[in-house]
Amino acid sequence: MKSPAAEIRAEIEQDGPISFARFMEKALYAPGSGYYERPREIGRRGDFFTSVSVGPVFGALLAFQFARWLEEIAPSASGRRQLVEAGAHDGQLALDVLNWLRQRKPEIFASVDYWMIEPSPVRRAAQEKKLEGWPNVKWVKDTEELGALHVQGIIFSNELLDAMPVHRLCWDAMEKKWMEWSVDWKSNGFGWQKTPLSKEAAACLPAIDSAVEAVLPDGFIIELSPGASRWWTRAAGSLGNGKLLAVDYGFGDDEWLRPGLSTGTLRAYRGHRISENVLEDPGEQDITAHVNFPIVHTTGEAAGLRIGALVRQSKFLTEIFQSGLKEGTGFQDWTSAEIRQFQTLTHPEHLGHRFRVLVQER
Repeated sequence: MKSPAAEIRAEIEQDGPISFARFMEKALYAPGSGYYERPREIGRRGDFFTSVSVGPVFGALLAFQFARWLEEIAPSASGRRQLVEAGAHDGQLALDVLNWLRQRKPEIFASVDYWMIEPSPVRRAAQEKKLEGWPNVKWVKDTEELGALHVQGIIFSNELLDAMPVHRLCWDAMEKKWMEWSVDWKSNGFGWQKTPLSKEAAACLPAIDSAVEAVLPDGFIIELSPGASRWWTRAAGSLGNGKLLAVDYGFGDDEWLRPGLSTGTLRAYRGHRISENVLEDPGEQDITAHVNFPIVHTTGEAAGLRIGALVRQSKFLTEIFQSGLKEGTGFQDWTSAEIRQFQTLTHPEHLGHRFRVLVQER
C-alpha cells in the first residue's frame, strides 16, 4: 500500500500541481494510510486534544440539552426520535451522552435511536468496540444513506468540519483578484505553487465587499471548504424536524477577513505541538483550518434551516449548566474533578473561546 506522500507525489508528477484541498484529502483520508484512516489515540497522549478528552462533563452537558430539545420534537411514525453523531472519532462522546441519558433521562433514553455517520471502516470498528452492548446504536455510511431514514431529532458533530479539506486562497492586490496556493513537488519535498483560482474554489468564494478588498494586503490568505458546505447541505436535507449542530474551531461574522489573520489558519498537529509546515509528512500529522461559520450558516439557510445560535462554546455550555442547576439534573453535585472539567471547557484561555457552536433548526 502506497503512503499518502507517494500517492500525492505520483498524482502531481502525472497531472501537475494539485489544490491543497486534494493534498489534505489524501493526507488525512487516503484509504488504509491517511492520518485518520489508522487507529489514533485522542487526548493527552495523542496528537490532539478535544472537549471530549477533557472528561465526561462535555457529553453530560450536551445530553441535558439534547434531552430538552428532543422533548419538543415530534417523533417519527414509529414513535421514536434520533440522535445522529457525525465524526465520532472513537465513540467516546456517544458513550458519555448515552450514559447520562440512561442515568438521568431514562424515558428519553428508551425512546431514542443513536445513529453514527461513519464512512471509515477503521473508525467504525473502534466505535463498535467502544459501544458494544449498547441498545439502539446504529451506523450509516454517509449523509446520503442517512437521508433515506428521515431524521426526527438532532444531527450533531464535534470537531468534524475543521478537518474537511480546504482550498488555500491568496489575494493579489495588484491584479485585484484571488489566486490559489496549490501544492507542487519540489526537489526537496512538497512546496507551494501559486496558480489561478480553481473552479471549485471560485464556486465557494462568497461575495466580498469591494471596499474590503481594496484594503486587503497583498498575499492575504483565506481558506474555504466546499466539502464543509456540501456536508452541511446534505445533513440539512436529512433533517425532517429538529436541530443541526456543529461545535468547532471557527469564525464569527466577518472575522475571517481580520488583518491579524493575513497568513490564514492552516495548522498541523503532532504530539500536541503546532507546526506551520502543513506539507510535511502527509499522513503523519493532523491538519485543520478554522471553519467559516458565516458561510456554513448561509448554506443552512439556503437548505431551509433557521438559525438558532452562533455562540462561543463558553456561552453555550454555561447556559446549559445554569438551566441544569434549575432543574436539579445532578450538576449541583459535581465533584471537584468535574468542576475542573467544566472550567477547562468554558475558560477563555482554554477551550471556551476557541470553539464556537452553530445551531440551526427546521
